[in-house]
Amino acid sequence: MENSDKIPKVTGIGGIFFYSDDPKETRDWYAKNLGIDTTEWGATFESRNHNDTDIIESMQWSPFKTGSSYFSPSKKEFMINYRVQNIEELVKNLRDNGVTILDEIEDSDYGKFVHILDSDDNKIELWEPSESK
Repeated sequence: MENSDKIPKVTGIGGIFFYSDDPKETRDWYAKNLGIDTTEWGATFESRNHNDTDIIESMQWSPFKTGSSYFSPSKKEFMINYRVQNIEELVKNLRDNGVTILDEIEDSDYGKFVHILDSDDNKIELWEPSESK
């Protein structure tokens, strides 16, 4: 049986991104009215991993300027980032299933990222956090 922390799959939500005509005004509104501590990049929500409470996980919330190319080629006004494990195997499985992979896996300080399209042409960001995140 495969080790459960190596099975290529989604393990949670890593981020919620959406269009705003004025991202700064939107961040300010959420800070003032809902108490969300925001920066120019949005807000980061932290929580403990339910399987290992020593692990702190994060979810990013960010308004993007309406029309930003970051969501392209999707025509939707939002994009969801899913936290994943074993991103390399997951991408292989997605390719085998005929899923559109938009770019190569990018390795950054925050982890590994890749973008795909779902069956409704929604752009999805897959993120495998680095060990330190």
